Amino acid sequence: MRRPFRTAAIVAAALVFASTVSAFAQTYPNHPIRIIVPTPAGGPVDVIARLLGNSLPPMLGQSIIVENRPGAGNTIGSRFAAAAEPDGYTLLVSAASGLIMSPMIYHNAGYDAASFTAVALIAETPQLLVVNPDLPVKNVAELVAYAKAHPGKLNYSTGGAGTLPHLTAELFKRLAGVDIVHVPYKGGGPSLTAVVAGETQMTFDTVATSIQMAEAGKLRILAVVGPQRIAELPAVPAMPEAGFPSLTTGSWTALLAPRGTPPSIVANLNEAVNGALAIEPMKGTLARLGAQPRGGLPHVLADHMAAEQKKWKPIVDDLNLKAD
Repeated sequence: MRRPFRTAAIVAAALVFASTVSAFAQTYPNHPIRIIVPTPAGGPVDVIARLLGNSLPPMLGQSIIVENRPGAGNTIGSRFAAAAEPDGYTLLVSAASGLIMSPMIYHNAGYDAASFTAVALIAETPQLLVVNPDLPVKNVAELVAYAKAHPGKLNYSTGGAGTLPHLTAELFKRLAGVDIVHVPYKGGGPSLTAVVAGETQMTFDTVATSIQMAEAGKLRILAVVGPQRIAELPAVPAMPEAGFPSLTTGSWTALLAPRGTPPSIVANLNEAVNGALAIEPMKGTLARLGAQPRGGLPHVLADHMAAEQKKWKPIVDDLNLKAD
């Protein structure tokens, strides 16, 4: 006679829990939201995250706090965000490098793409091959010739092992048959600063941060790492034109929540991101930065992440890239 009572009690408890979760989701958000950025201030991901942080408050009715937690190939901040409560108040803005590649390379990353719930794809932007203007090269062919004449003498900087610029540079080295030394920094901002300062001679960076430096004469852009030229740089050839048709990797940035975040909260955030991408100032600012707004439903980002995982895993394995 006890079993029906016990079953009824379990059902009642489940209904109470479900109604509590539903009520919580309906009041979301009721206090400020924190966005974790796993790169230093000033880099491409940080720029887009802060732009998003300035655009979301009118959509959500709450302020956004952007917090940088850089280091170890984006794994420190990403691991922190993955371990946060799945309540919608701690989110992650990440690029492919930190979300997809770093867990393949860092054996103690402590997270992977499955640690997060996809919210929305924010933007995509091609990479640029940039060099210090004092380097005596004006195009990709001259860079390759110079590197072959000075093996091991050139350095390239990145935001850390496993980042997209790192993998792109290693592919470039292999395809060009050159020996260029990797110098990792704690993010895209410091990496680009190193090239400007002459600490390193080259890097692969996004349009968002490189183009302004190039216009000021602090960098020289040699190529667009994409399938074709871009409107912002009509005179700069794409990598296929320079003899490297397989070097067409672009950077993308996304908003994610810890795994287990309620679907209603994810839907709320997704709607807000899509709304922000459709209006000024975010829409126009992204365009001026050379980034293409994306948006879409959460499954669009989830499918994109799965495709990126499938694309990069064999490349990482083939290059045998590992880091502690």
